[in-house]
Amino acid sequence: MRPVDLKGISGKRIMELSLANKSMERAAKRLAELGIPDRKSEEYRYFDIEPLMEKEWEPAVKRRPQMIERAHRLVITDGMISSMPEGLEVGCSDTLDLDVSHFDPMYYFGHLFGGDILQIRVKRDMKLEIKHIFTQPGKLLTYRVAIYVDANVKLGIYESFEAEEAKNALIVSGIDLFAARDSRVALYKDQTLFESDYTPLFSYRFKIDGNAEVKFASFDMGSGNGLQTLHAQLHENSSILSDHLLYAVENARRGTVSKFVHIGRSSQSRQRAKSILADRARGIFDALIKVEHSGKYTKAHQNSKAVLLDSGAYMASKPQLEIYIDDLEASHGSTTGQLDEKELFYLRSRGIAYEEAKKMLILAFANEIIDSIDDENIKERIHSSFEYSYYGKNIIECIQTCHGCEKTVTMSQND
Repeated sequence: MRPVDLKGISGKRIMELSLANKSMERAAKRLAELGIPDRKSEEYRYFDIEPLMEKEWEPAVKRRPQMIERAHRLVITDGMISSMPEGLEVGCSDTLDLDVSHFDPMYYFGHLFGGDILQIRVKRDMKLEIKHIFTQPGKLLTYRVAIYVDANVKLGIYESFEAEEAKNALIVSGIDLFAARDSRVALYKDQTLFESDYTPLFSYRFKIDGNAEVKFASFDMGSGNGLQTLHAQLHENSSILSDHLLYAVENARRGTVSKFVHIGRSSQSRQRAKSILADRARGIFDALIKVEHSGKYTKAHQNSKAVLLDSGAYMASKPQLEIYIDDLEASHGSTTGQLDEKELFYLRSRGIAYEEAKKMLILAFANEIIDSIDDENIKERIHSSFEYSYYGKNIIECIQTCHGCEKTVTMSQND
């Protein structure tokens, strides 16, 4: 199929083509209204979307496992659950409380063509690792995950990806997260892409009930292309803290497009984006905070900082506020530039070589986001992902190969 063929046709016809359940009629209608994205689409204007939408894709085959294995993490292989931990409630459903105000047409595309929605219900405090595995090269894979977090529950999620066999695939996926009243959810997304890897178009939806708190942090690295869209609805006294670290090199097109909507009184949002761009990479941060008339006493802050390491790198940064009341606290800002020459000079005056001084400043810039992670295990994993993307190896490998300490390191690991 070619996604662009859905452009300009009715919701009824989209329903026929997608073979979706009748409960998805609203998704088809909304997709017809928004249209398949192209270079003129506001949310995709900085991302090369048209070649993906115009390509003839063969749908990936979803193979339901004969038996779901028990493991310490939830593994989703080509859109199907293949293993899961004890004590977790999972299932599939063809219905969902759909977000009919989501701005991303690919959110609805994923729901319509993804088949049954993978549903996860969390009723007690826990830490959950979700690993997505893609194995089919050159295919179009669509699926959605819905996570329901009960009231007063504290949940931590680490989301990772493995796709060595899925070269040049297109993955249209994402998470619908429902945080019930007084719940606390932290979701960390760790995704490294290389050129000719799969291209992810991931749309996240956060419905945050009263007094609930969601922390979302995305760590996107490498030379591959990908885009994530976020839509959050904040009710009374709820909050979302959203951090984004982007390290893009070569010809990568990568970033975040978001819309946070304050519906209830005294809700809070804080969004930080840090981008490090080298070679001819393009970073994207297109973010809107909207405060409705009902959102009195909102606190909303948004900031983007980007460092360009080469003259060919480019940052598209567009923080925005749309506010309909006076009783609130809000700010937004954006800075894009090079590494501080004064700081480089200071380090070099202490005998540090130029390249090492650059590395120190880049790591310090990135670590402000990474070090804000509360979970030490996840923090170390993110550090390792960043080091591998930046150095081509992690610190342990660096010590073994650069300093002749392999025996010492091996002994300490075995202790």
